[in-house]
Amino acid sequence: MKNVKKTILLCKSVTFYCLKDEDAFFEWIKKINCIKKISAEGDELYLHLKSDSIDDNDLDDLIGLFYRYKINMKQLKQFLNDKNKEWFYNNRKAFWHQPVFGK
Repeated sequence: MKNVKKTILLCKSVTFYCLKDEDAFFEWIKKINCIKKISAEGDELYLHLKSDSIDDNDLDDLIGLFYRYKINMKQLKQFLNDKNKEWFYNNRKAFWHQPVFGK
């Protein structure tokens, strides 16, 4: 039996500035194809992914979502691979580079 890695991203203490902001957050999540389901416990929201590898469009959406809602972006580093390295990692001037990869 193959050992399947289950990737879960943590959204802790997400701040919403109004009810419609919270609605927009959850609507955005529903539109990201790699997200299989959402669960929550206390102030932690868990995004369960369909796979441990995601395509560039989903990664781009997660970058935007995490940046906008001030979610720990370091957990997105796990999606770095040879195919996206040029735009995701080598683009050191991108707004996400330091929050994801550090200095």
